[in-house]
Amino acid sequence: MNMAAKTGRVMIIAGETSGDNHGSRLVREMAAKAPELEFFGIGGTRMRQAGVEILTDAATLSVVGITEVFSRLPAVIREASRVKKELVRRRPDLLILIDFPDFNLHMAKFAKKRDVSVLYYISPQVWAWRRGRVRRIKKYVDRMAVILPFEAGFYHEQGVFATFVGHPLLDHYAYEGGDNASDFEKPDKTVVGLLPGSRKSEISRNLPVMLAAASRLTRSITGVRFSVSMAPGIDRQILEDFVRPYREVIDIEIRAGGIEDVLKGCTLVVAASGTVTLEAAIFGVPMVIIYRVSQLSYLLGRMLISVDHIGMANIIEGERVVPELIQKQANPVEIARTVSHLLSDPDALSDLRRRLRSVRARLGEAGASAKTADIALSMIRNRKSKTGLSTNNFPVLS
Repeated sequence: MNMAAKTGRVMIIAGETSGDNHGSRLVREMAAKAPELEFFGIGGTRMRQAGVEILTDAATLSVVGITEVFSRLPAVIREASRVKKELVRRRPDLLILIDFPDFNLHMAKFAKKRDVSVLYYISPQVWAWRRGRVRRIKKYVDRMAVILPFEAGFYHEQGVFATFVGHPLLDHYAYEGGDNASDFEKPDKTVVGLLPGSRKSEISRNLPVMLAAASRLTRSITGVRFSVSMAPGIDRQILEDFVRPYREVIDIEIRAGGIEDVLKGCTLVVAASGTVTLEAAIFGVPMVIIYRVSQLSYLLGRMLISVDHIGMANIIEGERVVPELIQKQANPVEIARTVSHLLSDPDALSDLRRRLRSVRARLGEAGASAKTADIALSMIRNRKSKTGLSTNNFPVLS
């Protein structure tokens, strides 16, 4: 147990499963270089294990879609009030925000008005939709640590101080022993992964159409098997209730644990749009991306979105590398047809794997967590220097 006296405080807020993972690695990097720091905020199991005092579990705040947020609004308001009180009471040396834009930009404004420095790690996708948020970022965020290769240039054009640190998923797979993820041997049998999402609302929207598509594929592809990914924090029974009616029709399993275990065993995956699609790209696994939200959220989103693609691999490449099925297109017939077309064409699968390697190369090298930790510690050191507090315990960073 680290018994070093705590001489600095960091509030950190991550509202998603992926943010919890990335936040935990950032905290470990910072704590290794400056064990005097105390961490508290919003996160999940991984951040708690890394030593963060969790004031609010991120799972209570996580929603998808513009209209869906209203069902959780009372909880969001309650927890925001609680976290604000802790920020005022503890006066952190730095507030670190990880993705989760609507909540976090609100917290950035609150913090800046109370003279707390703000670092935003993993940018909101303002380049894709609701670009007006850049003005709030410029006003309330001191520095951005961005993870996509084009983001730094975008922010520089807007007058925002941003540094490209690389993608933290590369840190994760290096840490987990999967640094050469794209080199994993592909399965001999045809296995299709079904990746419905990490939230109950996503699963209820996506898994039924995925399973119906799997039933169609079973009738057209001999020996095909299916693997359903179970995200951390999801009750297995939720997935089992959807899968049970299909067990006599299709060869299917539910896989818990890391998504990499599912990806390594799949020929191709059908994935809900999100971080998992970039993970599939890193592993070089061909995919079909689906996107389903409420109809009102979709109509509102169409008015606000300013990019041509929803899949991160396609956005990074600037062209349609991976098939995307959006809203009404994401139905059992179209999903089955698209998957069947890819599985029946070895050359198309091979070409898709090659193009995904190009996506992986654009993400840079591992080290995002360490680079961001250095930025965070330099911000704390500079703040302490300006206020006349001792910085003897903090490493001097370039």
